Amino acid sequence: MSETNAMSTDPGRSAEAAAEHRRRQPKVRTIDGHDIVEALAGGLADFRAAPLYGLFFGGFYAVGGLFLVWLTFATGLGYLTYPFAAGFALLGPFVAVGCYEVSRRREAGIALGWRSVLGVVFDQSRRELGWMAFVTLFIFLIWMYQIRILLVLCLGLKNFVTVQEFVQVVTSTPEGWLFLTIGHVDGAFLSLVSFTLSVVSFPLLLDRDVDFITAMITSVKAVFTNPKTLIVWAAIVTGLMFLAVIPAFLGLVVVIPVLGHTTWHLYRRLVAPPEV
Repeated sequence: MSETNAMSTDPGRSAEAAAEHRRRQPKVRTIDGHDIVEALAGGLADFRAAPLYGLFFGGFYAVGGLFLVWLTFATGLGYLTYPFAAGFALLGPFVAVGCYEVSRRREAGIALGWRSVLGVVFDQSRRELGWMAFVTLFIFLIWMYQIRILLVLCLGLKNFVTVQEFVQVVTSTPEGWLFLTIGHVDGAFLSLVSFTLSVVSFPLLLDRDVDFITAMITSVKAVFTNPKTLIVWAAIVTGLMFLAVIPAFLGLVVVIPVLGHTTWHLYRRLVAPPEV
C-alpha cells in the first residue's frame, strides 16, 4: 500500500481531520432582546459615522424598486406592483452587503474607502456570496411565479386595464379575498424561509472562509436556537421595510443601511468568533 493510501486510512489522522473540521464550523450562540437593542444602537452608530456609504447602497436599492414599478406599468402589469414591492424586499440582504463591509472595517479599525469597500463587494459576489444571492433571487422568482398562478386560479383570465380595477376586484369580491388571503399566507411563508436562510449567511460569507451551504445551515441553526428573539427581529425588519416602501421606496435610502449595519452587529452576537 502506498504512503498516501496509508495516510488516508490512518484512524488517527482521520480523527484529527474530523476534529479540525468541527473546530472550523461556525458556532451559534443564544441571544435575547437586549442584543437586538445593542445591535440597533451599533447599526445607527455605523450609519452616522459613515452615512455616504449607507445612503449610496440604500439609494441603489430604492432606485431598483422604482425601476421595477416602472417596468410593471410599462408592460401593462401595473396591478403586479404590490406583489413586486413585497417580493423585492427579499433581495435586501444582498444589497446590504456593502453596509456589512463598512461595519466590518469600522469594527476592525480598517480605513474606509470607496475602492476598497466596493472592491470587496464585487470580489465576494463572484464567489460564495454570489451563490447566496442566487438563492434569494430564486425565492423572489418563486414568489412572482406563484402570484401569477394564484391570479389565474382565483380570478380567472381577467385582464385588468387599470390598477384601480384590480384593487376593486380583490377588495370587494370573494375571489379577490381568497387571492389576498392565500397570497399573504404564501408570502409570509416565503419571507420566513428567506429570513431563516439569510439572517446571518451574507455577513458570515463576507467575514469567514466558508461555503454558502455552511452559511445557510448556520443561519438555520441561529433561527432554531433563538426562535423568539429572531422572530421579533424579523417583525422589526418587516415593519421597517413596509414603512420604507410606502413613500415611493424613498424610505429605503435610510432603512436599508440601518438594517444592514444592524444585521452585522447581530451576526457578531449570534455567531461565535472562529477558534484559534
